[in-house]
Amino acid sequence: MASVDRYFASSHSALRRQWSSPKIAIRLIIGNVIFWCVTYVQVIIFYNISTGICWYQLGAYGVFFSIFIAIGIGILPLLLLFIFGLLTANNVHKTGQRIEPIGTMHGGRHIQGSKTSKKDAQLHKMLANQVFIFIIFNMPNPCYLVYKALTVNTSKSLLRSTTEDFGGNMTYALIYLGFSLTFLNFIISSDMFRKEFLQLIRTKIFRQHPIPVATVRRDNKKNCEIN
Repeated sequence: MASVDRYFASSHSALRRQWSSPKIAIRLIIGNVIFWCVTYVQVIIFYNISTGICWYQLGAYGVFFSIFIAIGIGILPLLLLFIFGLLTANNVHKTGQRIEPIGTMHGGRHIQGSKTSKKDAQLHKMLANQVFIFIIFNMPNPCYLVYKALTVNTSKSLLRSTTEDFGGNMTYALIYLGFSLTFLNFIISSDMFRKEFLQLIRTKIFRQHPIPVATVRRDNKKNCEIN
């Protein structure tokens, strides 16, 4: 959803940019939560608890659920991230081509427009890093589930079964690790995020007045000096 939002935000069409708004984002988040909660109701019915282990039923449902997870967690998100990531990059590239060559002489000085705002550039960087983290930490689990589904009727030794279970648990651990790295990724990737986070701590925890932030951009400052 974030990659789709970045695509609409970077679009040259004013109509498409209207789809990138906090109001629509909140609706999508709520709808997304409801959709996946309803989708996973099946777990209540088709999961069993045996010897302290919660696992899906073997047989046809086991194959279906493995493929379902592989598509829902692995293939579909990666496909959407790849498609809208390329579309966003294309929008940013077109913006650079449209704006960067433009230079005007005003008052004896050469002025050149900036490609994108600092905020948008940092948001794109944060999203790109998040996509990279998602691919690295989320891909092993769908691959494991597909393998599990294909070998569900294969006779396995105790050592092989134990090894596969251990590997499967590690793939889930990677998913949780990827989620936990979101905050660290944003802190490292974005100077804007770090400043906002420090402002939040300063005002909400220490009850201090916020640090004044300069709101005049460098290009606006130059224009004022020229005028």
